Amino acid sequence: MKIHSAALASSNAHYKVCPEDTKPEVAFIGRSNVGKSSLINALLQRKQLARVSKMPGKTQLIHHFLVNNQLYFVDLPGYGWAQVGHATKIKWKKMLREYLLHRSNMVAVFVLIDAKIAPQAIDIECINWLGQHAIPFAIILTKADKKHKMVAQKHHMALTRILQQEWATIPPLFMVSAHNRLGIENLLGYIQAVTDPNRSL
Repeated sequence: MKIHSAALASSNAHYKVCPEDTKPEVAFIGRSNVGKSSLINALLQRKQLARVSKMPGKTQLIHHFLVNNQLYFVDLPGYGWAQVGHATKIKWKKMLREYLLHRSNMVAVFVLIDAKIAPQAIDIECINWLGQHAIPFAIILTKADKKHKMVAQKHHMALTRILQQEWATIPPLFMVSAHNRLGIENLLGYIQAVTDPNRSL
C-alpha cells in the first residue's frame, strides 16, 4: 500500500458525529503510551500528523485521518491510564464501545500491545471482548525494534500461549517498530487487503 495523501479529517467525542460511513476505516486501540500515534505517523509517513506525547492519555477524542482519499485511519483514546478520574474512565470506555459496536464501515480494529512488557490483563480483556462481539481485529506488538528484540520475542510467545487457551485460531499478529519501520510494509499490505472493496468476505 502506497501512501499518497493523509490528513486529519475530524476529531469527535461520539461515533454519531464521525465522518459519514461511506469509506472503509481501520481503528487503532491500546493502552495509553503504547505508541499508537507514533505507529500511525510511521504508517502514513508523516512525522506529526497524529500527535505524539510523552504524557499518557493525550488522545481523548476519536480522530479520523483520511488516507489517499479512500479510507480512514482512526486513532482511538487509550485505555488503562490510571491518572484520570473514574468518571473520565467511564466516559472513555462508553465512547470506545459505542464506536466499536456501531461503525458499520469499520473493517478492522488493531489492538496495540507494548512488546517490551508482558501481556497485561486489560489487553486480553479487550481482545476477548472484540471476539465476543464478532468485531474483526488483529494484534500489533509495538516497540519491537532491534534493541528490544529478545524481550519482544519472549512476550510474543507469552501472548501466543495465552491466546491459545481461549482461541481456536490465533488472530493475525504483527510485530512492528515505528522507530526503524520493522513490519510497517507488511502491516500496510494487510490494511490494503482488508480495506479493498473487492476483497472476498
